[in-house]
Amino acid sequence: MSTPDSPDPAAEPPSGPKALLSRLGPGLITGAADDDPSGIATYSQAGAQFGLSMLWTIVITYPLMTAVQSISARIGRVTGRGLAFNMLRVFPRWLVVLLVASLFVANTINIGADLAAMGAAAHLVGGVNPHLFTVGFALLSLVLQVAAPYHRYVKVLKWLTMALFAYVGVVFAVKIDWAQVGMSIIRPNLALTAPALTLIVALFGTTISPYLFFWQTSEEVEDEEASHSGTLKEHPEQAKAQLSRIRWDTVVGMAFSNLIAFFIILTTAVTLHAHGVTDIQTSAQAAEALKPVAGPLAFILFSVGVIGAGLLAVPVLAGSVGYAAAELFNWPCGLEHKALEAKGFYSVIAAAVLLGLAVDYSGLDPIKALFWSAVLNGVISVPIMVAMMIVSARKALMGPFTASRVQFMFGWLATLAMAAAVGGMIWLTMAPG
Repeated sequence: MSTPDSPDPAAEPPSGPKALLSRLGPGLITGAADDDPSGIATYSQAGAQFGLSMLWTIVITYPLMTAVQSISARIGRVTGRGLAFNMLRVFPRWLVVLLVASLFVANTINIGADLAAMGAAAHLVGGVNPHLFTVGFALLSLVLQVAAPYHRYVKVLKWLTMALFAYVGVVFAVKIDWAQVGMSIIRPNLALTAPALTLIVALFGTTISPYLFFWQTSEEVEDEEASHSGTLKEHPEQAKAQLSRIRWDTVVGMAFSNLIAFFIILTTAVTLHAHGVTDIQTSAQAAEALKPVAGPLAFILFSVGVIGAGLLAVPVLAGSVGYAAAELFNWPCGLEHKALEAKGFYSVIAAAVLLGLAVDYSGLDPIKALFWSAVLNGVISVPIMVAMMIVSARKALMGPFTASRVQFMFGWLATLAMAAAVGGMIWLTMAPG
């Protein structure tokens, strides 16, 4: 049942720009969180090292990412439970534990790398010790997640997505040959060497990331519980309206994600690569390198974008592993719960952020952590995507709302593409000579 002040979940969604924007939620936040500082560093490295030759990857990942994330959202809305819980109903417990443990490791390294990048970017702009900024950002993220209920917290996350438009602004500060850009997408000049394939895996891994699957599934559950509308299995009359909303939300959210990624690669390609600056491994390093090439405006926009992206992504990284672990052990979970009502859930979130913070003070090189966290995401995404695709096709779980033919086709295509990239990377890396 919906609350008296909420719209009828079975009603046809209203039209018009304002109404369409109001339908954006989990998909928009998920897409924006995909462009975290680790992703920014990976996209920057792609543009600086290979120029325009890597732009084709973003064009390809858009439909694949959209299919995978719409399947994630569908699972949450249909079943009213998160991805890890649904996996437990299909696969042996040891296998799900292994997948969630892999997610925790990857997310923790990613959080640490993101926090370090945010601190470095803030240091470039403000000149204060980057470690102080890093600690401050970590504490701010924790306070927001623990103290703010979901219905208020989600509004903060929506506003933070606006920071990513900084990367669109950078493009207007530099000169671009758009005809050459178009030709580079259609006919990329790229040799499939081990470094190139490793970067492709990193690009796929930072774009089609496992933590996004868990997050969007759980946020659909959060929305369903907040609106008291019930699951689609319980109320099939809502299916047309809700699946239409999910489709719109995901298509727009993933377009936003890939558009920002496209502009980051484009900006670094036409500035850094064009001027012979090819060794860029962090987002802050990319921002600093832009200053003498593209001017102070591009430098400031890039730096501010890193900080805003991190503030959006760190809660999503920590929250996704919190949901997965809580579902694994059948703990109460959800950002609408108070801390004492979901101790295990919030403890995992705190552990992920604090362990990530420890990366900044450990001997682990944050520069390498940024890039290799993306590669690690690409590797572990393959088994998680296989498991998710199998879950989405189970009528015992999904009832009449299993993945559509288009979702099924593109979802498996995304899984095979990721597996092929990972396999090719391993093969060329291990090949003699």
